[in-house]
Amino acid sequence: MRKKWLIILSALVLAAAAVWGGSILYANAQNEQAPEELALSTPSSPAATDPGTDAATSGAALTGTWQTQGDSQAGYRVDEVLNGQNVTVVGRSSQINATVTVEGTKLTAAAVEVDMTSVKTDNDRRDNQFQGILKTAEFPTATFTLNQAVDIAAIGSGPLSVMAPGELTIAGVTKEVTAQLTAQLNGANVEVQGTIPLAFADFGIAAPNLGFVQVEDTGSIEMLLKLSR
Repeated sequence: MRKKWLIILSALVLAAAAVWGGSILYANAQNEQAPEELALSTPSSPAATDPGTDAATSGAALTGTWQTQGDSQAGYRVDEVLNGQNVTVVGRSSQINATVTVEGTKLTAAAVEVDMTSVKTDNDRRDNQFQGILKTAEFPTATFTLNQAVDIAAIGSGPLSVMAPGELTIAGVTKEVTAQLTAQLNGANVEVQGTIPLAFADFGIAAPNLGFVQVEDTGSIEMLLKLSR
């Protein structure tokens, strides 16, 4: 009998080790596959980042309304804990529309809308769960709206980093947030990379907990806007 129990115990230990080892391998593979954070491109025009460019003049020359091109992106980044292993999950969509207004050297208005039904990761089951949690059948879009003018005069001297206060709406809930933006001129266009820290509970969203996998309570919204007039 003692030998039988030793065999059973050994089998359980081996099974647990296999699960743990498999979780490590899965976590490492997922983290290697997770896309890097969205980033600005290398400007095609050297003049766009020439330190000799007059910043105020460049800012004034941007006056007008700008809209997204087809290669803009937005999505989310969140960490999961799978059997004790940290896994980074990234969802992305190119279904994004933004309108930005510049007056002189001020960013005076910005509205960004993302089709949440089109956000995809590398896992269909995860995506289906995501759609349910965010109630996308009822609230198919998420929006960010600037609510305070931002000084962008220094954009003529190269990439400009600013904090942009606004309102973020997800799953029908609107909260005040601050977007961390980096913008640059790229030829006749403007690029804006943005990140918004996100606490799911603020939007009435419960982070999934399936026992063996727990989604962290916080994450971030990422966007890369490529704008033209």
